[in-house]
Amino acid sequence: MIKQIKENKVLKLIWNIIYTLMFIIVVLMLIVVVLQRVSNNTIAIGGVRMFVVATGSMRPVYEVGDVLISKEISPEELKVGDDIVYKGKVSTYYNKFITHRIISIEKQENENFKIITKGVANEEEDPEIDQTQVYGKIVYKVQILSLIGRLIQNIYIFYFMIFVPIGLLFFRQIKNILNSREDKKESKKGEQ
Repeated sequence: MIKQIKENKVLKLIWNIIYTLMFIIVVLMLIVVVLQRVSNNTIAIGGVRMFVVATGSMRPVYEVGDVLISKEISPEELKVGDDIVYKGKVSTYYNKFITHRIISIEKQENENFKIITKGVANEEEDPEIDQTQVYGKIVYKVQILSLIGRLIQNIYIFYFMIFVPIGLLFFRQIKNILNSREDKKESKKGEQ
């Protein structure tokens, strides 16, 4: 019975699809994490960057752990109500990526923009910024990565979601190598 299950073409196909999807998800997660950590989000791919919400300042729009996609945008296209990511230059905002909503934008005579932002859940507005600090406008919240991000905040789920798939992939590869060796031995015996 087990041999019939192992030889069933439909089950093999389903397993191969699951295996491939698991492999792709793990690899993509690793690439994203490494890219974010190594580049400190200075690298944009096609003008697109990914950020993770670190505080509750944008609740209920964005929750802590949500993964957001920002797209570089010209300052002329920004408008009041847009959610943007910018890099702070003063006080507690210094060198931090902030995702807040534009509450005021004003074009100045020298072609610069004076932008005031505020977290949806905050009472006070942020220090004034200019267009050189803006990394992009939020264009998308990645639901599946946001869910995974929240789940891996629990250490047990983190280990389950990261190490179990990696372990399964590793052991499957070892099994494939061992099966390949056995097949080669059997074919050599059959030739003799």
